[in-house]
Amino acid sequence: MLAIQFGHFGGPEVLAPVELAAPVPGPGEVLLTVEAAGVNFADTHQVDGSYLTADALPFVPGSEVVGRTPDGTRVLARVSGGYAEQVVAKESAVQEIPEELGAAEALALMMQGLTAWHLLRSAARLREGETVVVHSAAGGVGSLAVQLAREFGAGRVLAQVSTPAKERLALDLGADAVITYPHEEKADVVLDAVGGELFDQALGSLASFGRLVTYGNAARSGFTPVDPARLNRLNAAVVGFWLRPALAAPGAVSGPLKELFALVAKGRLKPVPGGSYPLADARRAHEDLLARRTVGKIVLVPGA
Repeated sequence: MLAIQFGHFGGPEVLAPVELAAPVPGPGEVLLTVEAAGVNFADTHQVDGSYLTADALPFVPGSEVVGRTPDGTRVLARVSGGYAEQVVAKESAVQEIPEELGAAEALALMMQGLTAWHLLRSAARLREGETVVVHSAAGGVGSLAVQLAREFGAGRVLAQVSTPAKERLALDLGADAVITYPHEEKADVVLDAVGGELFDQALGSLASFGRLVTYGNAARSGFTPVDPARLNRLNAAVVGFWLRPALAAPGAVSGPLKELFALVAKGRLKPVPGGSYPLADARRAHEDLLARRTVGKIVLVPGA
């Protein structure tokens, strides 16, 4: 089968199409023929070696797929090694999805949807009427967080984006305004996956008892050390979030996913499909993602 693998850390150029033996499911596992594999920003950190945990090399990235079981059932699944034509998944990590739901829309609800849900519910503990700022608001997580913040009772939802086209998208998704720093309006919650200078600016924008939730470092620059005395003066908190251990908690996947799918079914949550790339072009997908040329959910399609 065709898969995408890297044998040493680096940029998108280390991603190479290879022929591998098809995986064999063990007890409690099922073999899936992949329809589409989701691409997440965390994948780029795995490739360059900056992810929070190291993986053994060579490595096939990809943590989520839409695929079919041997009996033809269409499913959404959490996996390891998803950048491939076939993959095994734990039976407990597979969820049947309707034929009419687009692969990109379904995949958006997995890692990125669960991230957005837990950022607001578990990490920020959003309260009714609060003001939320979402960085990278046109991206996979951000585009969902803008909508979920409104759904979960935020009084104001403000978006930070990098281009005029992404500004239009964020406003169409329900953001009240697009902001740049410095800005006058204080935020109760800021969701930041960028880090660097943006993190520093956001920290200074927090209202009393505000929470800055950091869940990534897209800037790939060092964070300014946070001085506890500064947090005292701000009367604010910095909260770290990493999805992988969060998903190990009881009910951390099934309950939120059920809510996300229900919101989509009711038309109250609209995942944003982004670009679709042939599986063999994973390198180009990563290049576009890192260059911020993408919006919403991008996917890799075997056989395209």
